[in-house]
Amino acid sequence: MNKKTIKDVEIGGKRVFIRVDFNVPIKGGEILDDTRILGALPTIRYAVEKGAKVILASHLGRPLKDKKKAEEKGQPYDASKYSLQPVYDHLLKTGGFKIAFAEDCIGEAASDKAAELNDGEVLLLENLRLHAGEEKNDPEFAKQLASLADVYVNDAFGTAHRAHASTEGITHYIDHCVAGLLMEKELNFLGKALNAPDRPFVAILGGAKVSDKIPVIESLIKRNVDKLLIGGAMAYTFFKAQGFTIGRSLVEDDMMSKALEIEQMAKDAGVELLLPTDHQVVDSFDPLNSRKTIPIDFTNAGLVGLDIGVETAAIFEKALEGAKTIVWNGPMGMFEEKPFDEGTVAIAKAVAAATDAGATSIVGGGDSVSAVNQAGVQDRISHISTGGGATLEFLAGDELPGVAALDDR
Repeated sequence: MNKKTIKDVEIGGKRVFIRVDFNVPIKGGEILDDTRILGALPTIRYAVEKGAKVILASHLGRPLKDKKKAEEKGQPYDASKYSLQPVYDHLLKTGGFKIAFAEDCIGEAASDKAAELNDGEVLLLENLRLHAGEEKNDPEFAKQLASLADVYVNDAFGTAHRAHASTEGITHYIDHCVAGLLMEKELNFLGKALNAPDRPFVAILGGAKVSDKIPVIESLIKRNVDKLLIGGAMAYTFFKAQGFTIGRSLVEDDMMSKALEIEQMAKDAGVELLLPTDHQVVDSFDPLNSRKTIPIDFTNAGLVGLDIGVETAAIFEKALEGAKTIVWNGPMGMFEEKPFDEGTVAIAKAVAAATDAGATSIVGGGDSVSAVNQAGVQDRISHISTGGGATLEFLAGDELPGVAALDDR
């Protein structure tokens, strides 16, 4: 990685603004999954140990967008559900450092609390996206954020693909802008996989739409991934393009020609492209009682494919044997509805087994990460990426604004 990190600058006694990703699921004031909070702790604790005055900033949800929708529909809008207060309460109990909370991220509410910080203390600012200036990357809003700090640290890889005020704009007004420890880890793992992977290199892509993954697929093929495994609903676009009957399965008709191009591109590059051979289906007229597993070419007009079958899971598992680098993004089926999580969980276990055998594995995307956790193999994965769209854009070879804005070594 060619970017400076928090370890490359002097932070003792200085005000250090750390952009974290605390966009976590909250229900009834309770945090349902603190994975992202845990991921940020090493950087926060490092800054605390070095005697910095630490200022944390994050977004949570899309409050202004949801407020507009509620107003248009004449529905009540509850702004409190977008407060980072529950995150503060969580850090108060589990962080292991002294922390305060500011009821805004700019203005006196923020500046007064920041001025009260002693060395080694932490302040959490209120949700950045309560201000329109954040997503608009408004210079004045960015200046107000920058006024709180001497050093800027971006540790929120999941938002690095957005040129927002707290990820890109702020860097124009602070002299030292560096990566946090989590950001460094993300860039090192993903960068090696993209630019210098140990081989064989196997990529597994799933999810609903081919269109969402086209840049990643093309990038991986151009960089000569050895095997490309495609599952999830996106596989049906390939099947329909090949002339298979796919019933009422999800398909992107306007992407069929692109699917054929991708297949030819893989063939020309010597990339082994594997699609499912069987799938779990239901009859669209009796979805609750008609689940069965059939070969792809047995699909008739009334069926809907919702998960890969056991044969496909076994083929994909076999394809992972001997792999040295594995990247996985996207579920193999309608993971959120049991029992159609079975294929995705099977892949999670197969990736873990390949990691045990010596592969470096990188898993990204919400459903893929959930599958790894559900299968109980999260500790057997080399790196679980905190990025969704950021991971995809990085693997597609795109420059991420939040990374490009940081100081080079």
